Amino acid sequence: MGTVHKLVCVKKVKQNAAEEWNESMPLPGDIIEGVAAKEGEDEYYIPAKARSELSSSLGKLSKSVLEVGGTAWVKIRRGDATLKLRVYVVQERSSKFQRRFTIRAASDDRHVAVLGNLTYEQCSQLQELSRKVVNTEERGLSKKEVKYDWKKVVGNYLPDQRSTVISSVLFMPLAGEHRVEATTARCMAWFSAAISSGVPLIFVNIQTEQIITSERTTSGGDACWAMQQSYTTTIATAQGVRLWFLPGVAEMSVVLRPERGETRFGMDIKRTEEGFICIYTVAKRTAADRAGLRHLHEQARESGQLLVLSRLEGKSLVPSTVSSTGLIQCCDNAEVKDFLASAINNMDLIHLHVMTWPNFKASTAASQVTGIDTIKPPQEGPRPVPMSSVSRINSRRGLLRDQNQPIASDCPGNWCT
Repeated sequence: MGTVHKLVCVKKVKQNAAEEWNESMPLPGDIIEGVAAKEGEDEYYIPAKARSELSSSLGKLSKSVLEVGGTAWVKIRRGDATLKLRVYVVQERSSKFQRRFTIRAASDDRHVAVLGNLTYEQCSQLQELSRKVVNTEERGLSKKEVKYDWKKVVGNYLPDQRSTVISSVLFMPLAGEHRVEATTARCMAWFSAAISSGVPLIFVNIQTEQIITSERTTSGGDACWAMQQSYTTTIATAQGVRLWFLPGVAEMSVVLRPERGETRFGMDIKRTEEGFICIYTVAKRTAADRAGLRHLHEQARESGQLLVLSRLEGKSLVPSTVSSTGLIQCCDNAEVKDFLASAINNMDLIHLHVMTWPNFKASTAASQVTGIDTIKPPQEGPRPVPMSSVSRINSRRGLLRDQNQPIASDCPGNWCT
């Protein structure tokens, strides 16, 4: 296997506000091709073959650039264009035992570049992030904004407006995961474990997702200058993996209607190891039983599956994120219990969605099924162009308070209380 070719690139910049970046500054992803003491023809530029060689060239230029106003010039490759930027040569503060040099923007002394040897693919990914930050307009035909009746479309094309049909979970890389394959493996292991435990999920898509993180540091001088502190924000990126899935064949909408004298809806819930909220018992002659949940629970139990709650009052109950520490961000089942207890005290109706398997059959006409197969155009009027992909349906975040809760490994069976 051959060695991977590396390029000298701006890995990140130290700047207190990314919105102040502009195209005249060295930006993350810029490929540095050479440096020179003054602007001129390409032969004046010293080639940048590696990070260490570039630092050495900058050190040699640091004396001569003082003669021309203290600035130097760098030739960079940004996308398909080659640019020449005026910069200052500065010494890296982190290099205490060895003098290393880098560059900063001529227009802003806070905008200091952190250089590194990266692959062309890594440089391209950073350039795309920089392009979004500085809002570079792409060339092409002029754009026009048109009105769209979103309320009407949602009402006509979604059988139940409380359901977005599709969900996703974002997996952040762990501290030791430097390759996207490792994060993807964890993602698919979680998905397989959830299905094996009886959660009705259907795989839709998987994609990588660039995540921008920032760390703000404060620096100051002596105590007498304490009021003149400066702030520096270090911008870094990580590559996460987002898994898109459907809730089994469909989501079934169920309405719990309490009657006078009832003190509970008649169902008990627990959370699986993968972070899903499940119904594990339904009492007879209760609001949950009248809504058909006992019938659905019996069907699921006979087939060795779980009856999973996907939404409560339209708010998502499914896991949303797996953090870089491995914790699953999911809905707190204790909070769901408190919400149900408050509703029964006030005799309020409760709207639930449960995930259904292919053999599920509703026992009440009041139950409404929402799934990708039920998304159809209105009965009257012209038929629009059909959706070409499930991924066009945007996932809406749940409004219930999510908590970063560790999923205990010593829970009995598939349950976490």
